[in-house]
Amino acid sequence: MSQRKFKRKSVALAAPISAALLLAACGSTPSSAASSSSSASTTTKIQGGVVNFAEGPGAAPNYIFPLTPGTNFSTSNLSFFQVLMYRPLYWFGNGTKAEINYSLSLAQPPIYTNGGKTVTINMNPKYKWSNGEPVDAQDVIFWMNLLKANKSNWGGYVPGAFPDNVVSYKATSKYQVVMTLDNSYNTTWFTYNELSQITPLPLAWDRTSLSAPAPTTSTPISSLPDQTPSGAVSVYNFLNAQAGDLATYATSPIWSVVDGPWKLKSFSIQGKAVFVPNSTYGGPIKPSLSSFNELPFTTNASEFNVLTSGGLQYGYLPVSDISQKTRLASLGYTLSPWKLFGFDFWVENFNNPVLGPVFRQLYFRQVLQHLVDQSQWIKSFLHGLAVPTYSPVPTGVANPFADSLSKTGLYGFSVTQAKDLLTSHGWKVVPNGVTTCVNPGAGTNQCGPGVAAGTPLSFPLLFASGSSSLAQEMQAYKSTAAQVGIQISLSEAPFSQVISSKAPCTGPTCTWGMVNWGGGWSYGPDYSPTGGELFSSGVRVGFSKVVPQTVTLINATHTAPPAQSQAALDAYQNFMVKEAPVVYQPYPPFQDSEITSRLKGVAQSPYGNLTPEDWYFVK
Repeated sequence: MSQRKFKRKSVALAAPISAALLLAACGSTPSSAASSSSSASTTTKIQGGVVNFAEGPGAAPNYIFPLTPGTNFSTSNLSFFQVLMYRPLYWFGNGTKAEINYSLSLAQPPIYTNGGKTVTINMNPKYKWSNGEPVDAQDVIFWMNLLKANKSNWGGYVPGAFPDNVVSYKATSKYQVVMTLDNSYNTTWFTYNELSQITPLPLAWDRTSLSAPAPTTSTPISSLPDQTPSGAVSVYNFLNAQAGDLATYATSPIWSVVDGPWKLKSFSIQGKAVFVPNSTYGGPIKPSLSSFNELPFTTNASEFNVLTSGGLQYGYLPVSDISQKTRLASLGYTLSPWKLFGFDFWVENFNNPVLGPVFRQLYFRQVLQHLVDQSQWIKSFLHGLAVPTYSPVPTGVANPFADSLSKTGLYGFSVTQAKDLLTSHGWKVVPNGVTTCVNPGAGTNQCGPGVAAGTPLSFPLLFASGSSSLAQEMQAYKSTAAQVGIQISLSEAPFSQVISSKAPCTGPTCTWGMVNWGGGWSYGPDYSPTGGELFSSGVRVGFSKVVPQTVTLINATHTAPPAQSQAALDAYQNFMVKEAPVVYQPYPPFQDSEITSRLKGVAQSPYGNLTPEDWYFVK
């Protein structure tokens, strides 16, 4: 199965995998899946070869600048695109293990002193940009300056958290940065969720127009435009505008300066990306492949057709075609479910002028959750490949974070309980009709504050197109909800349109009801599942009802000493089970990958990052 995730940061933000080929790239290369089965038993490594990789349906990359806004904060942009070219300060993912990987990081382990209030970061001098400039401390300062001045535009911003919790930062030498924090934080959390968000930027980008000369390390620091807040805003505006010009991604003098193992050779506005090795990459693993191509699709069916014809070396098996796994094995593919460290859900609009007050009622969110038949959906639509979701702490990938309540939940499937909750709170339930509020007010047996008499339980639900399993789930939910008089109007749209549609809004035009992009959230680059980017007040990619206790519990996970870390996380996740701020749904594998058997070295990261530099063909 596969549901591309909206990543947070976003997780993330990701989208359902189901895809119609927008632009084919079926080259005749040593990586042809159709010819792989006869030679899969040999192990001689081949230098070169081309891998065609299937993007998610309607989820092609469309934003290249690593300081990404919330509407573009998705797996397809961050994990499948940007990190290939622009490496984060710290790399997370050690094969299939959900942990930090210092051997692939641009910096050494951070050093915390002064009771945890001072952080010293020492860069690894071996890394350089493709223009010959070093990746050094000033590149970290450049990122911090842009972030500080433009934080409201960044998808990962949480007020009071990074970068607000950094009082000062400076380059104390060419390869050292020292930060002073406003508090003593849990050092694991600060490394996993705050330092993890830094992506050093090349000084060649520190300009406000293409006509301006590209700065270098010999340019006086004081003359760089990012050195003032207003200058940093101008630089950001320029880079953001450049990121909006998709047709120039492969030819731009901005985006061609990379420090990752790959650089763009070509890019189409439909989302076909062709990568070739970056010969100046300083990391320990150099690409063996001669080219890595990401191909855009719009439906599962067309992706499956290209897969079976040998046009993909790394594709996926749609859930609807699960019976074809034996056929694909005979064609030389290996099936490998890709499990991400995340959870699945859809969201309600708490600012909807009519329905917002209804969504804010805990009993009504319990109703919505009682109508999700997770076990049946997993069996009928997801072929037993998913796990149920009950909280924001993942359970599908083995980890030390989830407690028992996150694994069992509180609001199991029950139409009867849903009906009883509505009846006992002032609603006239009309099965297969429209339930309305007949007892408005704030009492325990009334509809709740702000819910007007006669309010109908009728609202729209927009979901991502291209996934037959997601469509089946939503049709099943609509049918079940009708049994208690909740009328849901379903519509579908491409993934990118769906995630954009849930942008925070207020006022009479804020009329969207519920939105389901089909992939939930995968943790990264907030790798510790404390929920700050999702459920704290004022977050840029947040969408849920926020209550003060939520923020208090999240903040406690950030400052708890090591001995109390798990207890603080348990208090948070148990509250989120009970509060049900989103509608939890089954979490399938990111995708059931089908990988040609001649392609080796593929370890599917629980954080969703692609690492084609690890891959190689054998003959």
